[in-house]
Amino acid sequence: MKSKLKYIHLIYIMSLLCLVSCAVSYKFNGASIDYTKIKTIQIAEFPIRSAYVWGPMGPMFNNAMKDIFARNTRLQQVKRNGDMKIEGEITQYQQRNKSVSSEGYSAQTELSMTIMVRFTNNKNHNEDFERQFTANATYDTTQSLNSVQEKLVEQMIKDLTEQVFNATVANW
Repeated sequence: MKSKLKYIHLIYIMSLLCLVSCAVSYKFNGASIDYTKIKTIQIAEFPIRSAYVWGPMGPMFNNAMKDIFARNTRLQQVKRNGDMKIEGEITQYQQRNKSVSSEGYSAQTELSMTIMVRFTNNKNHNEDFERQFTANATYDTTQSLNSVQEKLVEQMIKDLTEQVFNATVANW
């Protein structure tokens, strides 16, 4: 009986060790790129062409755009002659009243950012496009724009770069 119990414990311990040591890792980033054909991407700086401007948003957007492709693809970023090319501009940055309180005053303000993107796939021009992308963020008017602007712009930039990433290299 003792040997049978030892045998069961041994099997139990061995099973646990196998389960702990084996791990399945799967990363899904949505990119569907044929790396045998497409090896490089050219991401141009997006200038600000909006009438209303918050100075840091241009560099923040440009860095985020390059980062999302660096993190989620194996494409080499080049200055010119890329297999894929992304260029455009920040065309609009504005705020507007979103909702009104029972007293008739603005309760929430919506901040929005729009970009124009021109995408060229030099290996398959059927995928080329020129399109606008917009992201919005809302804040309570009890807060000043200066106190929430950086956080909201970061949210909108994250949303915009994901939209561009999905439209260019994630064909789902």
